[in-house]
Amino acid sequence: MAEEVGEEMANAAAKVPGTGWRGAGRRTAGHPWFHLLSRVGLAARGVIYLLLGWLAVQIVLGNGGHEADQRGALETVVANPGGIVAVWLVAAGFAGLVLWQFAEARYGRPVPGGHKAHNRAFAFGRGLIYLAGFAGTLGFAIGAGGKSGDQQSQAFTARAMAEPGGRWLVLAVGAGFMAVGAVAIVNAVRRAFLEEFDSARMPAAARRAVVPLGVVGNCARGLVLGGVGVFLGYAAVAFDPRKAKGLDGTLREFAATPAGPWLLAAVAAGLAVFGIYAFFEARWRKVEAVRS
Repeated sequence: MAEEVGEEMANAAAKVPGTGWRGAGRRTAGHPWFHLLSRVGLAARGVIYLLLGWLAVQIVLGNGGHEADQRGALETVVANPGGIVAVWLVAAGFAGLVLWQFAEARYGRPVPGGHKAHNRAFAFGRGLIYLAGFAGTLGFAIGAGGKSGDQQSQAFTARAMAEPGGRWLVLAVGAGFMAVGAVAIVNAVRRAFLEEFDSARMPAAARRAVVPLGVVGNCARGLVLGGVGVFLGYAAVAFDPRKAKGLDGTLREFAATPAGPWLLAAVAAGLAVFGIYAFFEARWRKVEAVRS
């Protein structure tokens, strides 16, 4: 494995294009260490989703001491020995995700049609989501992350709707979350996420395992992100910031449906599955931006 990683880094370094300061961004995006940071970010995302699944299960069991959102996951991490170091590593991972997605937005994604505008736009949107995750993790690490996801969502909605046209901004953000969620579900059903993996380097067992993990995990993630968007849209239509919900509030609403705790338990399991899937991404996902 070490030899494969070394060979990959050497090959990537040899293929880095661009000369002079104009090519600095492209060279950086093509550097092996940049790719490694992206993979660290994918692994950090896996840890967060595993913890989200665990916290959601605690809600089902009536033991929800922490909220099932990013802050709750970080509180779980920091409660263990060496936890603050792990939080800083998660922050670095999210920074890697931000830079990686913005690089894909600038230079294209390593999938068929990755240079097209809609693929770059989605990469930019994901970069913004990861930027919010990085800001929240950094704030928590330095002791400034005091608000839960629900409180942050309601505060953003209130501030936005206090400005001219802010109601439409909230509606647009909600529509964006719903779009990302819908795309995640559609890509899961179509198994389009397989295009993002370097299948030639994956062992046969990994290729077989990643399919059910990707389908279940991406469907659960898409359902939750879409739910967050629905509540943001509802808050904009009702002109009531209190209707907005973050991840924890959205998950608790699943428990309030006719399916009750069973639906929340299924979603919780799906989020944990996505966390496992993210570790496969960290190892075998293509993270090199398209060179056009």
